Amino acid sequence: MHYDILIVGGGHGGAQAAIALRQAKFEGSIAIVNAEPEYPYERPPLSKDYFAGDKPFERIMIRPAAFWAERSVDMLLGQRVETVDAAAHSVTTADGTVITYGHMIWATGGDPRQLPVTGGNLRGVHVVRTRADVDHMVEGLDDVADVVIVGGGYIGLEAAAVLRKMGKKVTVLEAMDRVLARVAGEPLSRFYESEHRSHGVDLRLNVGIAAIEGDDVATGVRLTDGEVIPAQMVIVGIGIIPSVAPLLTAGAAGGAGVDVDAYCRTSLPDIFAIGDCAAHANSFAGGNIMRVESVQNANDMANAVAKSLMGALTEYHAVPWFWSNQYDLRLQTVGISAGYDTTVLRGDLEARSFSLIYLKSGRVIALDCVNATKDYVQGRAFVTEGLSPSAEQLANTEVPLKELAAELTAT
Repeated sequence: MHYDILIVGGGHGGAQAAIALRQAKFEGSIAIVNAEPEYPYERPPLSKDYFAGDKPFERIMIRPAAFWAERSVDMLLGQRVETVDAAAHSVTTADGTVITYGHMIWATGGDPRQLPVTGGNLRGVHVVRTRADVDHMVEGLDDVADVVIVGGGYIGLEAAAVLRKMGKKVTVLEAMDRVLARVAGEPLSRFYESEHRSHGVDLRLNVGIAAIEGDDVATGVRLTDGEVIPAQMVIVGIGIIPSVAPLLTAGAAGGAGVDVDAYCRTSLPDIFAIGDCAAHANSFAGGNIMRVESVQNANDMANAVAKSLMGALTEYHAVPWFWSNQYDLRLQTVGISAGYDTTVLRGDLEARSFSLIYLKSGRVIALDCVNATKDYVQGRAFVTEGLSPSAEQLANTEVPLKELAAELTAT
């Protein structure tokens, strides 16, 4: 098989790359090789709406199945690329199929980190990364009363909120001294800790896990202090490992991800990489090399690569944004807060509607907005323009951020 453009990975980035190419009237052949047997679907609902049963699978598909056939995008489903031969412009899948390409877009995302303890592979221990992962969890929920969630990041907290609504007893175990420690300031962490505890979650910080108890099926989680917490289900949400081994073996530069330049090009000829697995110099993080795990990043990188492949070499430059739904709280984030030196609280924690604004050297670099959509929408300009308001100006809810941005821009 040969394709003018071979896309490896059927998540948000891979799907958007194919969509953008066809929208730009690219007439060459395109194929998406996806390790999963599914057509591309949205990932964020897996730990929220889909897990809760509020959305069927059809409603989280990125496009209906017929869409891809109508646009002549071949879907090679249930096939995993295992080796890459950059010189021959070819890949080999697990079943031995060799596919050659003119250009390749690597959009594989990552695989969930496994808990490196005894019992980590017992039945009843789950991760949340694919539809199959969630379907497997849902199948066994009727027999589950106690759930232990390992990891106090977004995946773990979102799953905890869904499970509490189902009436399950939920314990969240976080190794650090606060939840969301890697992505948010302390005020936001403490707010979410309080919210989850108020909903009945047993949330524990600074804890270590010694083992998962059970012979064949998980029955509990043993902590390093010897306590055993009963659990018929254990959900592990401790991040991902970028799926880039075939590229690195083929000689691509990288480590914790595959390195790409400003145009999302890897060091291998005619191979781009996008999404969660692509380590790039992010201009909204001071130019630091990083991977950004978000739908926005995957889609915007895909769009930039599609433009480059159509002859208009395009740099990836897009402000990052994220979101998380937990209970009746909608968190919307714009920018990257890493490296901040000051935070400003705008709004009222007690009212459960506020924004935590991050500054570095006086400039706004990110906002976390909880039930404060206007701040999220209007605050984007502060990040994109690098505006430098005073703390007093930001905290004054009487003045909309839109007006403050206009005033600062004018001066």
